[in-house]
Order: sequence, then C-alpha cells, then structure tokens
Amino acid sequence: MPNTPERPRRVHVQRDGPLLIEGPVEVVDEDGEMTVSGRFTVAVCTCRRSRIFPWCDASHRRRDKPPGRSAGDATEQGRGKRDVAS
Repeated sequence: MPNTPERPRRVHVQRDGPLLIEGPVEVVDEDGEMTVSGRFTVAVCTCRRSRIFPWCDASHRRRDKPPGRSAGDATEQGRGKRDVAS
C-alpha cells in the first residue's frame, strides 16, 4: 500500500541492522545533501560502515576478527584451506 496523507510512513527498527523505511524517501544528511530513493522499501544504514551510505549494504553483518588472527591470514581472505571439524 503506498504512503498517503491519511497513512503515516512506517519505519521498522532492528537492533543490529538498518532502519527499514517504506519508500519513496528523501534522506537529508548533516551537510544538507539530499539523497532520493523511489524504492518500495529502503534500508537506511545506522552503523555507518556502509560503502553506499546512507543506504545499507549489509556491512553491519561483518564480524570482528577472531583473537589470534592477523589481517593477512589467507583463510580470512578466502584464499586457503579451512579446517572443518567432523
């Protein structure tokens, strides 16, 4: 159902995710720059990790590195074998 003056815009808040807003929307950032999306529902980033901010790109799903692993570890970059427990 499209947004109408009789029906307020609905925003879905998620604990560890983006704000889901029924579109279309105009997002104005702190510098006054406006970004527009005409999609039916848009995901607005709340973690500020998104490469396409203000829109969410699921960067909030990235996890911290496990202890004892370095940034150059081949398995962390997807190159190399992983031990799989039986």
